[in-house]
Amino acid sequence: MLLKEVALENYTNIPAAVAAGAKRIELNDNLAVGGTTVSRGVMAEAAKYTQEHGVSLVAMIRPRGGNFVYNDTELKIMEADLLQAQALGVDAVTFGALTADGQLDTEAMALLVGAAGGMSVVFHMAFDALAADQQAPTIDWLVDHQVDRILTHGGPLTTPIADCVPQLQATIKLAAGRIQILPGGGITADNVDTITTALNVKQAHGTKIIRY
Repeated sequence: MLLKEVALENYTNIPAAVAAGAKRIELNDNLAVGGTTVSRGVMAEAAKYTQEHGVSLVAMIRPRGGNFVYNDTELKIMEADLLQAQALGVDAVTFGALTADGQLDTEAMALLVGAAGGMSVVFHMAFDALAADQQAPTIDWLVDHQVDRILTHGGPLTTPIADCVPQLQATIKLAAGRIQILPGGGITADNVDTITTALNVKQAHGTKIIRY
């Protein structure tokens, strides 16, 4: 059974997406910039609704659009948002922190993983902004720190997902079953079966992955 994770903005479309069969929702604000953290009120209502309907909720923890290089104040904001998500019973959180030279910011990541305190952790598309030679060591670090999955497009979002299949296959090979690889970015209701079959994965992510 293929698990389709729908990336939604705000609370508005959650009931319709759940009614259409969404089993996991990634909750964002500002999808135009790739998603940021929603308000506490939105997170609370989304958590309540998804819990009542047996659907998993993944909250985006990202204080702003742009790059994934965060200063101490931004990390404090992310930490507070993680504690909030935990208090509201959110199932999973997704975030990523990098250094200015395209490596994993292990210090920031250790802080954020710690603040997630038992929630499932997803490393989001910051993975695609890593320097090419940093992907393998990043996967190892994430595995060692009990991160559950990596959301990746397999290249810049401007590249169609079909053209990213070879890179995604390489990433899945690197992961070697130690961490889930969740393909996303340009996966739609029309191409989801083709892409997941080519990659031999049982889950996929997208804003248009189901019709509702």
